[in-house]
Order: sequence, then structure tokens, then C-alpha cells
Amino acid sequence: MEKFVIDGGTPLRGEIHVSGAKNSAVAILPATLLLDVPVIIENVPDISDVAICLKILRGLGAQVERMAGEPDTYRISCEHVKEHYVPYAEAKKMRASYYFLGALLGRCGRAAAAMPGGCSIGARPIDQHLKAFEALGAVHTMQGTDVVEVSADALYGNTICMNVVSVGATMNAILAAVKAQGVTVIENAAREPHIVDLANFLNFMGASIKGAGTDVIKITGTPVLLGNAGEGSVVDYRYSVVPDQIEAGTFMVAAAATRGDVVIRGVIPKHLEAITAKLRESGVQVVESQDEDVIRVFVEEDDVLHGTNIKTSPYPGFPTDMQPQMATLLTIAEGQSNIRESVWEDRFRYVHELKKMGARIEITQDGAVVQGGASLHGACVNACDLRAGAAMIIAGLAAQGRTEIVDIQFIERGYDNIVGKLRGIGAKMEKIRSLP
Repeated sequence: MEKFVIDGGTPLRGEIHVSGAKNSAVAILPATLLLDVPVIIENVPDISDVAICLKILRGLGAQVERMAGEPDTYRISCEHVKEHYVPYAEAKKMRASYYFLGALLGRCGRAAAAMPGGCSIGARPIDQHLKAFEALGAVHTMQGTDVVEVSADALYGNTICMNVVSVGATMNAILAAVKAQGVTVIENAAREPHIVDLANFLNFMGASIKGAGTDVIKITGTPVLLGNAGEGSVVDYRYSVVPDQIEAGTFMVAAAATRGDVVIRGVIPKHLEAITAKLRESGVQVVESQDEDVIRVFVEEDDVLHGTNIKTSPYPGFPTDMQPQMATLLTIAEGQSNIRESVWEDRFRYVHELKKMGARIEITQDGAVVQGGASLHGACVNACDLRAGAAMIIAGLAAQGRTEIVDIQFIERGYDNIVGKLRGIGAKMEKIRSLP
């Protein structure tokens, strides 16, 4: 049993660096199964979801090696992968395990994995994923109630129209279609930065994917992915995962909630536009540097923070993964704020925990109402899920007194060295072992 302990009330000041994007890494790592040459992946975040992905790859027969002197870089070769069954225990630990279905289907024509696990923030149906696979010529069966198997004698390009905008289904459709015969068109595709990152990675390795980042993606099947240098090359291909927009957004809100002054490096400001807009509406000062990968967030002594309304929606709208963090800031801002959650139906479990710290939030039929102006105080709280845990950290940093956060394994699913990074900008925070 481990927990985070935070002594709050200290403004965060200094510089902090953002790691590679969790949501990119957990798709790009399975995508290496489609390659016909080894590849080196840089800027891989050191988080538990990545550790599970790497364990799955090794279990399938891939060679995975951390590069000497480069702790965030891995060399992966899938030349000897023959297995198509994702180990049950690992699949149940993370949502993104379903990306191995698309990647293995594209590689082997068969794949089997348990239904996805991860945080409990709502139902995780994979009907749109299976619809995409079936459009390409695959069939699926259930082994019991919890393991799905997909198979195809061959995959053929087709038009896939998503009934709803789904990041996971869009990425899985890309993975399955990359080596299919002919042309695949994904309509009503999700547009998130990690979808663009996956497409850029596969294109870098020789695929033909156009339109990623728009709602129509066109994939021309490429039977062999040998990288741009072609067959017989001895090049060590290197690809770097994009910065994590949600980690960056979390640091932005933490700086604002503590009335600090933080320079955040290694970001893509365009990916943060929806977050930046809401922070500015709340009275937070956000300055984008002339350097493209730097953003500064600060609150001056006389600045008044005030409420704003939020509705989550797919990119480029306000991200659901930033909703709990922003709600925490709004509890201490002046005035009333309204939050509508349109992505995950069970995203408000953190409200009970924030109330322990003095927040005034009421859950409504379609969201939550925040009465601002609260004076947060330390308490023992639970990290209900990954982003709820991030909200508890922000609340603890802004509160007076000591906050203890338990179930931190959820936080470590998606934040690389969160304690070390925050301590580097003045947080009084530590990770300790607690008694059972």
C-alpha cells in the first residue's frame, strides 16, 4: 500500500517538462506488431500502462530492449511474433489492451483478448471496434463472457462509418486496415492528436494513411512495412511520441490553482487550445512562448479567478480527461460554474472526494454545478480513477493542511514521475508506504 502525502498552500514556481503522450504510446506500441523491421520508439512515458504494453509484447514473442542511457527509449522487434492471444491478466489491467486486437488481426489474421479494463469511469463497449473489423472481412466470437476473438482469411478495404465518434475504434480501424488489400475509408473518425500520432508513426514506417486529424481518414493498404528506406535497409528507424496534452493541461491547472507561475516545456500549444481558452476565461494568464514547445501559466497577486462553464466533447473540444482537474480549480474560483460531461457517464465519482476537502459541488442529471469560493482543506481522499486522482493532487496542492491520497496506482497509470516533477517546482509532496 502506497499513498501520496501533500502539504498544500505553496504556489508552484519554476519549470516542468512534459513526457510523451500516454494515449499515443499505448497505441503505437501495439502498432509495432505490424512492422517488418525493428523500430526505436523515443519519448515513451514511464507509466504502468506502458509497462503492461511492453509485457504483452514480450509475451507475444517480441524483442523489447530499453536503450542504454536513454530511459524513455525502446528498441522493439516483432520478427518472431507468432502468438495471437493477449494474456488475460494483462488485458484486464488497461483499457488500451484492445489495440492489440487490431494490430494482431492486421499481422496474423487472428487475435484474442479479454474485454478492456482500466479505470471505472463508465461502460467500455467495443461494438464500434468490431463493426470496423467486420467491414474489413473479419468475424468475431466470444469465448465465455469476457474474451473476444476476431479472425479473417484476408482483410479487404472498405468504407467504415462510425456510429459515434470513438477514439479507440478509430485507432483500431487504422491498425486493422493498414495491411488490408485495397482502400479503406473511415468516416466520422475521431480527430485527437494521438490518432494523428499513430498515423504519422505508421506512415513513417511505410504505410499510406491520409486525413488523420479530420473526420475522414483514407488508408491504402500496404502489405509490407519496411520503413522509408525500403527492403534491405540497415537503418535503425526512430520515432518520438508526441507530448502528452493531458499531462500538460494538468500542470497548467495545478499552476493556476496554487496561484503560481510555471513554465511548461515540451508541449504542442495547439493541442492545448481548448484548455487554454477555459483557463483564460477563468482569469488565469496563459502565455505561449515564441518557442513552439513552451507555455507559461501564472496568476498574479491581484488576479481574481472566476467561474466558467464547461462541456466536454471530442477534440478539438474540451477534453473529458481534463474535466476533473478543471472542476477542482473552479471550486476555489469565484462564482458558479456548470459542467456537462458528454463522454463518460461515471466521471463524477471524484465529487465525493472533493467535498471532503470543502468543495461545494452538486451532481445534476447531466453534469455538475460548482459553487465557487471554497477554502479547501487537507483530508484523506481516494483516487477513484486516473484523472480523478490528478484532481485530488491539484486539490491537495491548493488546500491548507495535509492531504493523503490513496489508490495511487490509478494515477501512476498515466503520469510519469508525478511526485518528482511537482517537487521540482516547489510542491511539498512525497510518496510513502502506508500500513495495510
